[in-house]
Amino acid sequence: MSCLKHKTIAVFFTLALIRPGSAQILKRTPSDGAAAAQSPASQPAPEDQLGRSTPYGTVKGFLSAAEDGDFVRASKYLDSHQSPEHKQEIARQLELVMNRGLRVDLEKLSRTSEGEAGVDLESNVQSVGVATNGPNTLDIVLERVQRDKQPPIWLFSSGTLLRVPDFAKGLGAPWIEIYLPKRLVERRPLGIPLYRWISLPLSVLLGFAVACALVWVLSLGFRTLLRGFITRSGLKVPSFVGPLRLLVFTLLMQIVSRVAPTLIARIFWKHVAALLTVAGVAWLLMRGLDIVADSMTERMRLSAVPGRIAIVHLFRGGTKGLIVVLGLLVMLAIEGVNTTALITGLGVGGIAIAFAAQKTIENLFGTITIVSEQPIRVGDFCKVNGQMGTVETIGLRSTRIRTPERSIVTVPNGQLASVNLENYTVRDMFLCNHIIGLRYETAADQLCFVMAEIRRLLYQHPKVESQSARVRFVRFGGSSLDLEIFAYILASEHSEFLAIQEDLLLRIMEIIQASGTGLAFPSQVTYLAKDTRLNSRKGEAAKAQVRL
Repeated sequence: MSCLKHKTIAVFFTLALIRPGSAQILKRTPSDGAAAAQSPASQPAPEDQLGRSTPYGTVKGFLSAAEDGDFVRASKYLDSHQSPEHKQEIARQLELVMNRGLRVDLEKLSRTSEGEAGVDLESNVQSVGVATNGPNTLDIVLERVQRDKQPPIWLFSSGTLLRVPDFAKGLGAPWIEIYLPKRLVERRPLGIPLYRWISLPLSVLLGFAVACALVWVLSLGFRTLLRGFITRSGLKVPSFVGPLRLLVFTLLMQIVSRVAPTLIARIFWKHVAALLTVAGVAWLLMRGLDIVADSMTERMRLSAVPGRIAIVHLFRGGTKGLIVVLGLLVMLAIEGVNTTALITGLGVGGIAIAFAAQKTIENLFGTITIVSEQPIRVGDFCKVNGQMGTVETIGLRSTRIRTPERSIVTVPNGQLASVNLENYTVRDMFLCNHIIGLRYETAADQLCFVMAEIRRLLYQHPKVESQSARVRFVRFGGSSLDLEIFAYILASEHSEFLAIQEDLLLRIMEIIQASGTGLAFPSQVTYLAKDTRLNSRKGEAAKAQVRL
């Protein structure tokens, strides 16, 4: 109950935390899993209503009852046969001893009904810790007791209780209560002294203010010492301010946890500091990852590999997700949740999500393939499934292509990695292949002259690959004598290729004109003549010749 009150206050001041030990209901210890497989006769007895079935439950229940001022309930955690009034007084003294002299981590106490035997203790005895008061020490010990036919429970041992009154005589009220007005000490809203309600928000605000001041001083000194390096590298120091403030704040909470007046308060602040430390470290790692990713992105943008920026974004997003998941698992482990079962559940859920998001995962792997193998890059002119265009962006899920009609075509990366892709930008040469038709009136010597001059033009042109260049008379066309020109133009840009091809075609026209012939055009010739019949004797002779 007391822990819940502290955490209610913490939530009010943006410290939303899970109640320590509240996940105990959800937690299954290894012994629980083994017991589930046993026969009904061997299953453990039902849990004690006061939580005394485990050492952890006994200590936590006693502290909560004492913090609420319910010493009637707190006395039920003591192994004492004295009168109820005396037991309640012993409970008050034991609370004082544990608050003033005991340093213990409740989370390390056993949460099993059998407990954990100490070095020199029997199996039915559990050591909580050692309270100190100057040279005096007192071992706080729990003992497993079974009364009548009830299930065994853990109680503060009678040996410990016998020494509590003498040990408590040397202990007084917390030093802060000596200097505070009695009204702040005696008034206990919800069982908590009024001064603690006031000190909690003040501690949080003061701790945050001190953390901000310390981080500001540290960042100022860091910038002063490394001013030249920061200017050259562009290091974003202010991006670390947030997580550093949180980590410094958690360090202050650790200090508060050591000087808190009660054991419950010390455990609470230590618990808060542990959770905030995990959050701060995760935040710091993600900020560092952002700086590294931004640096790589800027370097790739300035270099010739801007397409790899997508894989950097994918790496950053995946790593951030992993950091968040690991941080949550560590926090749940601090809360006492059995993370093994949770990880197993996440694995099964991950498989289900993978089946449901097949296309998304396919596109992500397609992105990795495209960025790693680089069949296309941003700015390349390519053809995908018959669609031509210039690559504008390569994203995590899809690639956008600007068509010659100035429209945008979006192609999923999974599909892009599996289809035929033609990249025109990476061409080292352009093919110049044309069929030139000359008029049928062209004489053979004119045709030879044209072919010889065009060959000389191609062989001597500095932008034509001469090894494969050729000019051939290929066929008698329907209305022309067809010459085929085949040559590769040494150009890397399409505009450059068009200019060189234009120059070649103009020179070929000059060669044709110089030969005295001309280019043919579609035409039809009509012959007006009277055919003469073949002589019958010659006809028979021709048939006889064919038969032979």
